[in-house]
Amino acid sequence: MLVENAVENAGPDRSNTPITLSNQIDHSLWTKALERLHGRLSTENFETWLAPVSFVGLEGDLLRLRIPNRFYADWIQANYLDVLIDALAEEAALPPCHLSKLKVHWDIDERLEPLRATPSETKRALSAEPAGALRQVEALHPPSGRDQGFTHREASNPAPGTPRTASHVARSTNEGELQLNPRYIFESFIVGASNQLAHAASVAVASEPGRRFNPLFLYGGVGLGKTHLMHAMGQAIRAAHPQAIIRYVSAERFTNEFIWALQNHKIDAFRQRYRQTCDVLLMDDIQFLAGREQTQEEFFHTFNALHLADRQIVVTSDVFPQQIPEMEERLVSRFQSGMVADVQPPELDTRIAIINRKAELEDIHLPREVALFIAQTVRNNVRELEGTLLRLAVKADLLKEPITPELARDVLRGHLMHGRSIPSVEAIQKATCDYFNLRLSDLKSQKRQRSISLPRMIAMYLCRQRLGTSYPELGDRFGGKDHTTVINAVRKVTSLLEADMQVREAVDTLEKRLG
Repeated sequence: MLVENAVENAGPDRSNTPITLSNQIDHSLWTKALERLHGRLSTENFETWLAPVSFVGLEGDLLRLRIPNRFYADWIQANYLDVLIDALAEEAALPPCHLSKLKVHWDIDERLEPLRATPSETKRALSAEPAGALRQVEALHPPSGRDQGFTHREASNPAPGTPRTASHVARSTNEGELQLNPRYIFESFIVGASNQLAHAASVAVASEPGRRFNPLFLYGGVGLGKTHLMHAMGQAIRAAHPQAIIRYVSAERFTNEFIWALQNHKIDAFRQRYRQTCDVLLMDDIQFLAGREQTQEEFFHTFNALHLADRQIVVTSDVFPQQIPEMEERLVSRFQSGMVADVQPPELDTRIAIINRKAELEDIHLPREVALFIAQTVRNNVRELEGTLLRLAVKADLLKEPITPELARDVLRGHLMHGRSIPSVEAIQKATCDYFNLRLSDLKSQKRQRSISLPRMIAMYLCRQRLGTSYPELGDRFGGKDHTTVINAVRKVTSLLEADMQVREAVDTLEKRLG
C-alpha cells in the first residue's frame, strides 16, 4: 500500500470544496467502515484515534482524510491505516488487493480539535471495557469524595509530593467504579503444580499489599490465569481495605491515557492519578510498552513513586522480564527486584479439575470421560478449555441431546484437525514405539503380552482421540484387527487413565511429544 506523506493545512474554505467520489467509496461507506471498526477495537482506541478523522473524498486512487494535527497522521499511519483500508474493502465488497495501491493524503484541519475527546468524553471512553478483559474505570479527573487510602500507613508514609489530605485527594466509594469479574476470586482458582507459586504470591500480596512481594511480576502464556489472579487480588484488597484506590489497567490503556494527557496538557492530572491517588496498581500486558521510550520513561517514574511510598505494584507479561524486547534495562531490573512467578500450562489433572469446576458453576452435567477428552485435547489455554465446555453445553442444548464423547469430538473437530493435527496414524505408532522401546511389527502383531498389548491400546486410543479415525480403519492400520477390538482398547485406556498413574503418564508424555 502506498501512503502519500503530503500533509497540508486545510484552509477556511476547504469544507466547501466539491468532493469527487468514485462509485464505490463515499461518505456513507466510510461511516459504515468506521462502525465496523468500532466493534473490533477497544472503545478508548476508537474514540481517541479514529473518531476525529473526517472523510474528504476519493479522487482516483487518492484517499483524502482530514485530521486535527500531524501527530494523528503519524500514529494512524503506523497503527491503524491497514485496518482502515481493510474495513473499506469489506464494506465495498472488494478484495483487499483492489485497494492495495491506494494512496492516502492527510489534510490538517485544526477546526477538528473540538471533536477530540473532552474530559467528560474521555471518562465515558475509559469506562467502556476493552475487548476480552474487564478493567477498573476512573477518569483522569478524579471524582469527588474522601480517600482514606490504606489507613495503616496513611499518616506515616504518604505518597511523594503534596501530603495526601482530603483537600486534594478525591475518591468515590461507588462500587460500580471497580469493575472486577465476581467469579475471578481466589476460591475459584484451581491450583496445581503449574501455577502454585504464582497463586501463593498473589495471596500474600492480597493479605499485605505493599509489604510483601512488591513488585509482583506474573508471566505466562495467554489464557493461563494471570488475569484471574489480578482480579482476585483486586477484590481481596478491596474487601479488606474498602477505601483503597485500586487501579487495574492494561499497559495499552496506560499508554493511551498518557498520550491523551500530553496532547490535552493534562499531564499533571495524569501523574496525580497514577502516582499520588493510587494505593494499588495492577497493570496487565506490560510487554505492550516495549519500544515506547517516552511511555516507559513515564512508567519508570510512576513505578518509583509508588514503590517508595510502599504502594503495591503488580504487572503481568507473556514472557520473563529479561525476554521483553526493547524494554529499558532499568525497568527490567525493577521488575526483578520483587517476586517473579510464572504461570505454566496446567497439567492433565489440573485441566480436568478446571473443567469440572466450570461445569459445576454453570450447572452442566459433564460425564467423566468427556471431561477427560476435553482436558486431553485442549492443553495450553485455560480460557479455551472453559470456552470449549460452554460451546459443548450450548450445542447439546440446541440438539436436545446429552453430552457424550461423540458430541464432544464433533465440537472439537476443528481443533483436532487444525490446532493439534498429527500427520498420520504412522506418526502416532512411531511415537508410541519409541516411548515403549518396541518395534512397529510388534505393535501390529497379534501378540497379547501386556508389554505389547498396552502400548497398542494406547496408540489406538491416541489415534482415535487425535485424528478421529474410524474404528474399522484403525483396525486395518493395526494389523487387521476387528473394529470391536479397537473400541474395547479405547474404552480400556479411558478407564485406565483414571486409575493407573503409569498409563496416564505415558499418554500425557506422548501427547506432549506429538504436539
